[in-house]
Amino acid sequence: MIVILKAHAEQNKIEALTEQIRQQGVSIHYSQGQTETIIGLVGDTTHVDEDWLRANEIVADVRRVSEPYKLVNRRFHPEDTHITVAGRTIGEGSFSVIAGPCSVETEEQIISVARSVKASGAAFLRGGAFKPRTSPYSFQGLEGEGLRLLKIARKVTGLPIVTEIMSENQLDDFADVDVIQVGARNMQNFRLLKELGHSRKPILLKRGLSSTMEELFMSAEYIMAGGNDNVILCERGIRTFEKMIRNNLDISAVPIIKAKSHLPVIIDPSHAAGIAWMVEPLARTAVAAGADGLMIEVHNDPSKALCDGAQSLNPQQFDHLMGDIRRRVAFEEKTLEGQ
Repeated sequence: MIVILKAHAEQNKIEALTEQIRQQGVSIHYSQGQTETIIGLVGDTTHVDEDWLRANEIVADVRRVSEPYKLVNRRFHPEDTHITVAGRTIGEGSFSVIAGPCSVETEEQIISVARSVKASGAAFLRGGAFKPRTSPYSFQGLEGEGLRLLKIARKVTGLPIVTEIMSENQLDDFADVDVIQVGARNMQNFRLLKELGHSRKPILLKRGLSSTMEELFMSAEYIMAGGNDNVILCERGIRTFEKMIRNNLDISAVPIIKAKSHLPVIIDPSHAAGIAWMVEPLARTAVAAGADGLMIEVHNDPSKALCDGAQSLNPQQFDHLMGDIRRRVAFEEKTLEGQ
């Protein structure tokens, strides 16, 4: 349920109304936008009397929200959310690129890649320390040592780090990570999502391989219900019957998220196709669809990568991609200014 307040409602009357609502056993989500102020009621609202709310002198309208996701819902929060990390913004009209290797392998490797992606314009460094692999015999990552090397690369380059968490038991190890990634396989690890909700760390939440958009929204709702509003959604492709590519990039996810939610959304074209030469055209598609950023896998020598070398760009390919993206983002901004 959402309560839309009249323009210029007095603050003391707003506070009195919100307290009366809380006394009915529901939580409050307060959102003040440029054109209207909304009080979102979260919890069991079946017993809340709509007529009682409408009778209040500062209430303009009361609406029921049928979708099961509330805090993620744009109707609760009409203005776009943006996430700020170390002076860098994801959302709010900016376009951010996260880049780096699938797995951290050596200190030399991660620092080399970090320097190259920064020089090309990446705003964040990604790198896997803990790797969820389909086969138990595949490289599982350097784990704690990988985290240590990522922090060294951050110190050398100044790039904030993005890396994947596997379990709620690792939260202490990730205390100094700038953005915590929840991978596709953990999108519905609800114990983990609940614990991340108690954190204030930005969370990059990837869509599951066979998950619907509503399931993605509900996973984000788990995090936000715990009090953490710093959620970034990531579309990384879904499984279909197609065999020529690893996953199908669901580009329709971008406009759906923009219409249904206020959270920023980025695209991961590397995992979507699993093929390096497809990364650039899919990245261009993400820009055209209105995504807030990209996550790109970059390795200094993809042919020798311990993980996902086939989908990784080398530094020269990434630099070319960034030049193309920069021109397209600038074109989009210019077009919008002319409207």
